[in-house]
Amino acid sequence: MSESTNAEQPTIVYGSGRKPDAAIPRPGLELRKSNVAVVVTDPQNDFLSPQGVTWGVVGQNVTDNNTVENIGRLFAASKGNDVPLFISPHYYYPQDHKWQFEGALERLMHDIQMFDRPNALDLTNFDGSGADWLEQYKPFINDGETVITSPHKVFGPESNDLVLQLRKRGIDQVILAGMSANLCVESHLRELLEQGFEVVVVGDATAAAQVPGYDGYDAAMTNFRFLASDVWSASEVTERLSAL
Repeated sequence: MSESTNAEQPTIVYGSGRKPDAAIPRPGLELRKSNVAVVVTDPQNDFLSPQGVTWGVVGQNVTDNNTVENIGRLFAASKGNDVPLFISPHYYYPQDHKWQFEGALERLMHDIQMFDRPNALDLTNFDGSGADWLEQYKPFINDGETVITSPHKVFGPESNDLVLQLRKRGIDQVILAGMSANLCVESHLRELLEQGFEVVVVGDATAAAQVPGYDGYDAAMTNFRFLASDVWSASEVTERLSAL
């Protein structure tokens, strides 16, 4: 599959009211099946379930983007086309609550006990908790083939083994999605680019907090277009993986 010309470029998913900017290049990505993986950050209840602790600020955007369904489509496309799936989760253990300083959103996550677990070796009350996978994702993630990395602790993969796991599998192309857009997804994008990966972001398989005066999704979409090789929809990913 060759890279698309500007005239053939697929439609990008944008935040509310945003128009495509033809002045920004779209390098595109020619997928190589032996070198590409799907990477999803934080497909967990605290972000994606109406019972999750962040639903009050991310729920509307998750709903508008059909984020839950579109992440599920990525999982199905990955498994159906024998493309490796990597999950970069977020867990907090009791020692993490003893940090002496945090950034703004770190402080919030600690305060609302987001992604909390007793410790790395203890799954007490894990099933169905905010740290657990969304129930419909479990057949894809818990199949014994999906690579589940160690947890990232702030937003990016610098503190986990995602890059190592990708490199050890010969992966240098990443289709990136998950939660949340302007935090973990964008931080993973930036670090993967710095590490020499080609990265496409799936714009409708992510979402972010939207609060008065601040739109995390709109901010992320701007930076995705400035940084990534391209921004695709879940439908485009499904079609491209099926064509490999």
